[in-house]
Amino acid sequence: MSSREYPDRPWIGIGVVVFKGDAVLLVRRGKPPRMGEWSVPGGAQALGETVEATARRELREEAGIEAGPLVLAAVVDALDREPDGRARFHYTIVDFAAEWLSGEPVAGDDVTDARWFRPEDLPALGLWDEALRVIAEGRRRLDAAAPVQR
Repeated sequence: MSSREYPDRPWIGIGVVVFKGDAVLLVRRGKPPRMGEWSVPGGAQALGETVEATARRELREEAGIEAGPLVLAAVVDALDREPDGRARFHYTIVDFAAEWLSGEPVAGDDVTDARWFRPEDLPALGLWDEALRVIAEGRRRLDAAAPVQR
């Protein structure tokens, strides 16, 4: 079995950008990679688990939140290399977007905090550029899909 650190293959991660009105749900990572940083809730897909089941499980485990229908937002390669080029971490992350259904953010599993942030709060959080892109793309795709879902 491949280790997450210095893996022999990429790990599949599933993230969910959840919106409650204009606010977006973020969690503070409690483990590497990106420990201590704010990010989109999510985690590794388990063998035999669908991407949707993974997305919903991670959202419940990390933040205590339930979300509506999932829309594909983006696919991101998260690759952290050592100076010699060796991959320390490599995740292929499938990010979905959804509207909040129920629950209040409560940090759980491998995060230390979970809360809603308004768009104007995001620049001060030091988010990874890809996280900002995924949040914006998630909002755009949810807005585009809204007439179809109603």
